[in-house]
Amino acid sequence: MYQKAIAAVFSFRPALFLAALFVLQSCGTPEYRAERTHCEAEWLLKIPPVYRNEAVIKYRSVERPSGETVCNTQGSVTTCTPVMKTFSEPYSTVERVDIRKAQRDPQIASCAARACAAKYGNSKCEI
Repeated sequence: MYQKAIAAVFSFRPALFLAALFVLQSCGTPEYRAERTHCEAEWLLKIPPVYRNEAVIKYRSVERPSGETVCNTQGSVTTCTPVMKTFSEPYSTVERVDIRKAQRDPQIASCAARACAAKYGNSKCEI
């Protein structure tokens, strides 16, 4: 039962699963997070954010009848209910986006890796 639910979630949102996996892997050690925080502050001054409202496509889960029904009979009463299926539905919305984020993030990652290499001898600040 749970396997179907998990499969349904991941079939609709593979990008969400990959993003969550990336976030979990990128957390790193406390030392790495400290270096990254320092680098973020430095690079936010060098490449400040520029925000713009942009139209983006997002996805939401919507339940719709699949066309099948399940009927249960108890005594002389038969009750039929439609089988619902979850679909991923695209919709457009306007979001406030930092248009310099893609330019700044590699600089932050590189800065943190250099700082870790200088202090700990590796790019992940592993002791």
